[in-house]
Amino acid sequence: MKKTIRVGLVGTGFAGDFHDRCLRRVHGVEVEITGVTSLRKSSRDAFGAQRNIPVFDRVEDMLDHVDLLDICSPPCIHEENIILAAKAGKHIICEKPLTGCFGPADAENFYGNKADKLPMLREIIDRLGRIRKAVEDAGVSFGYAENFVYAPGIQKEREILEKTKCQILRMTGEESHNGSASPVYGIWSKAGGGSLIGKGCHPLGGILYLKRVEGLVRHGKPIRPATVSARVHEITRLPDYQDLGLIRTDYRDIEDYGFMHVTFEDGTVADVLTSEIVLGGIYDYVEVFANNHRSRARLSPAGLLDLYNPRGEAFKDIYLMEKVSTQEGWSFAAPDEGFTMGYQGEVQDFITSAAAGVQPQSELELALDTTLTIYAAYCSAQNKGVETEISYN
Repeated sequence: MKKTIRVGLVGTGFAGDFHDRCLRRVHGVEVEITGVTSLRKSSRDAFGAQRNIPVFDRVEDMLDHVDLLDICSPPCIHEENIILAAKAGKHIICEKPLTGCFGPADAENFYGNKADKLPMLREIIDRLGRIRKAVEDAGVSFGYAENFVYAPGIQKEREILEKTKCQILRMTGEESHNGSASPVYGIWSKAGGGSLIGKGCHPLGGILYLKRVEGLVRHGKPIRPATVSARVHEITRLPDYQDLGLIRTDYRDIEDYGFMHVTFEDGTVADVLTSEIVLGGIYDYVEVFANNHRSRARLSPAGLLDLYNPRGEAFKDIYLMEKVSTQEGWSFAAPDEGFTMGYQGEVQDFITSAAAGVQPQSELELALDTTLTIYAAYCSAQNKGVETEISYN
């Protein structure tokens, strides 16, 4: 096992920040953060100076100085950076969503919500094929940064599946809150879609992971998604929507609500709900209905700390919970989201897997299946919920 892994960060936003913090807490392998870059010079310079990390103008300039590229940039440049890293023989961590369809190069007049989704599905199949080939040809470790996989409740469910060899009959999952903090979220050409991909990738990724585990335990191969039926809506753009200023509404061309009904190869099912129209902070869970047990994994709120604050101003410098809009009154505070949301677990697995030259639990195939399912769901939604095959052909 390689004892030291040199990591280069791409992106200095929310994900880049918590990746940096989690990388510094990895145990068992020495981690050196030897470079950082982002599209904005001011952002990368400030990030590097604050954390004493060398700053590079481009990913290409950083590759000779790293063993692993940690991609926390907007999804519109994920594929480019994955292929650059793979060709250089570097291990890879890539934030979700893996990639997407972003319209023509000149996207000024492109509106993703109005574009035909069948060409998008064909394009995503080509994109996923290029990513798969680059990573497999390079023989590098690929970590798909789906934190739902590493949340404590999901990992306990994995243990139950492995030890009891039970059958999952159906699952439900959700991620919803009152809108993303990213300035480019809401623009299809930057984000590749709205709630369905930006939020839905999380519970869907956790759900697909658990069916993969079940299949490997019971049959020696993953149980993959087979079909999807979906609907999307733009609720905050309804003529009668009453905007009280509490929910973000400045989306250019994406949906703010999405629902997916997935059937698997074995005939079992899962339902995923996601939206931008939930107040009170992030609402994340995955529920499993099996033939020998039932479980609900709560990611947020996790219920570890109920905190009352009569004056919001007193807690202005204290982080309580992601996307909560007020620090006043009762809060379902998160003592350590790195643990409860699975961030620390995923980074630990990715680094130790890269050091050993193996694939982590959340790996390339899960990333590919999650992305393909979502774009098949967009096709279904365009056709008012018609069942759509999930196939690479």
